[in-house]
Amino acid sequence: MLYKILRWLFTVYFNIFYKVKVYGADNIPSSGPYIICSNHTSWFDPPLVGCVFSRNRLCFMAKEELFKIFILGYIITKLYAFPVKRNTADRAAIRRALQVLEEGDILALFPEGTRIKTKELGSPHHGAALIALKSHKPVIPVFIKWPSRFFKPVKVGIGSLIYFKEEGKLKSEVLEKVSFRIMEEINLLAANMGEV
Repeated sequence: MLYKILRWLFTVYFNIFYKVKVYGADNIPSSGPYIICSNHTSWFDPPLVGCVFSRNRLCFMAKEELFKIFILGYIITKLYAFPVKRNTADRAAIRRALQVLEEGDILALFPEGTRIKTKELGSPHHGAALIALKSHKPVIPVFIKWPSRFFKPVKVGIGSLIYFKEEGKLKSEVLEKVSFRIMEEINLLAANMGEV
């Protein structure tokens, strides 16, 4: 119930202060499981993605520090988010992500691992690639471009599902290859939207 209420409130907020333009909305599957991989430039990226992918509930992987903030930690836990320790091989977070997908839900994460303030995309961590390969679930790339001020459109590009079928041991070269492909698809969305 809280998830639906907050999604409705954010939808109203975005409709008042921005005009959300979605490119590739037809690429959104009717149901999960799949993995949303988006670039990350704003604190408002998670609720925006949640509003755009409104057909289903999303489970966000979020940095551990957020769960230690009074009230916020409680709220995002109720919104089906779960913590990940950044810059470490967080096996508990990986197991939780795989469980989300195994249960047929949708996992949302930001491969860059933090907000990137420059125009270029940041270097990806390998968590998204590892989860995609271990789960055998597809990735849907997303690119978000926020305007410089209110009452201007925020653009959201949504790509087609990407399936990865790498076999054998998940060596670092394989993870790097898949991570690069995910970011390449996000960058391609940006280019198609005229944002590169």
